[in-house]
Amino acid sequence: MFLLSCNMGLYRMAIFIFLLPHMAQMTEISPGFKIRITSRGLELLKHETQKFVEQELGDITMPEMHGKKGNLQYSITDIKITELNLTADLSFQPVDGLLFDVQNSSITLNFQRRVIYWLIQDVGAINASAEGVYINTTLHLAKDEEGRLKIANVSCDASIAKMRAKFGGTFGRVYDFVATFLKTGMRFILNRQICPALNHAGLVLINQLLETIPVRAKVDYYVGIDYSLLSDPVVSGTSLDMDFRGMFYNLQNKDDILENYSVNPVLNEYNRMIYMALSEYFFDSGLYSYFKGGVFRMHIANERMPKDLEMLLRTTYFGAIMLLNPALMDAPISLEMEVTSAPKSTIKPSGATATVHAGVRVLLVPPGKSPVQLSSMTMESKFNAKVYMKEKRLAIQLDLRRFKIFSNQSALESLALIPLQGPLKALLQVTIVPMLNNYTKKGVQIPLPDGIDLIEDMVEYHDGYITIGANLHFRSGLKELIEKTS
Repeated sequence: MFLLSCNMGLYRMAIFIFLLPHMAQMTEISPGFKIRITSRGLELLKHETQKFVEQELGDITMPEMHGKKGNLQYSITDIKITELNLTADLSFQPVDGLLFDVQNSSITLNFQRRVIYWLIQDVGAINASAEGVYINTTLHLAKDEEGRLKIANVSCDASIAKMRAKFGGTFGRVYDFVATFLKTGMRFILNRQICPALNHAGLVLINQLLETIPVRAKVDYYVGIDYSLLSDPVVSGTSLDMDFRGMFYNLQNKDDILENYSVNPVLNEYNRMIYMALSEYFFDSGLYSYFKGGVFRMHIANERMPKDLEMLLRTTYFGAIMLLNPALMDAPISLEMEVTSAPKSTIKPSGATATVHAGVRVLLVPPGKSPVQLSSMTMESKFNAKVYMKEKRLAIQLDLRRFKIFSNQSALESLALIPLQGPLKALLQVTIVPMLNNYTKKGVQIPLPDGIDLIEDMVEYHDGYITIGANLHFRSGLKELIEKTS
């Protein structure tokens, strides 16, 4: 009995251990939005980064140098970098982030000299160059507590192989006597200045630009969007992949959110600079949030009611009106539509659709009296949804594809409603669909820093998600973008 109990315990433990990975997988949050930066995108960023680094190093300020050797006194002031010739590369550093590597480059400097030898003084300018400049900088990428991409740390190592200085003037040979001291001192100063400048550029300036990426942002009066990172970026030799929550939420009740049961989008392409993937959940959470905000309601009456539709409604319900009260025959007639459940999106290789179920009521509205209901119907409609990019905003174009109405009272009345299907569908196409498109064309911003746009985008549809491939365009230089955020 004891052995049997032990065996059963071991058996349960084995099952538990076997299920652990599957349980962990079940609790993982599937991203609603993904971004991949490819090597092509990094190539564009490389040129901007090199210009940015050259500008940052060009702004280095160096302290004055003073020295004395016997009867010789000298001072070096106004040290300025006049030219940088950098041979740089920017690449993905697997696991860590990005590697900015400068090899065998040179820096040209100019400074003022003041030399006193015995009672003779000489002043003037000296040109010098730092040769064999090597800078190895790794930007460690991570997500911060708010879920924003940031540079968590900068690893920097810089060295200068040698300094050359051209000394002229009356006492050229005297200057050569102290040249070794000057070159050694300036090389030391440059080595000590380069890494702090790059650390500041990464940890302060570039993080300042990354802070312009929306994490939780208001979209309009009704909803906001959550673009927080679910985990640290995944860096390989060919790409930088980021998983975002990609979820809309209702501003009046931020805790009432839709559960994510959508598939995990897959990115397999590397030909363009950037790729994005959006799951059905991305769109469903938006539809759910707007539904909870009470947006999907419409009341059509009086001047908003098309005359042809009003006449058709009166004809259809002529018998019902006469049975209720003939005196109400000339009372205004109204149409109320209200979506009864959150619309649902479906994405397939053939395209994207959104299905909407709504309740429709036909009412008489006699002046000074309570409305009188003539009919209650259920409306089922399906919209084609074309997703497209507008700079770096995601927009949607809707087109009514299918429309049906059913009576909530009897099958016989459903047959009587058949003549109404065409006019009601036309009403949707002429009034409601343009209104929706006027709203959805404004789009929602995707999580990219200010000043960077998408061009040459291409949208592809898959089972359960959409992918968008595009190229990047800088509206201005990286330094200018950073200065605008300060």
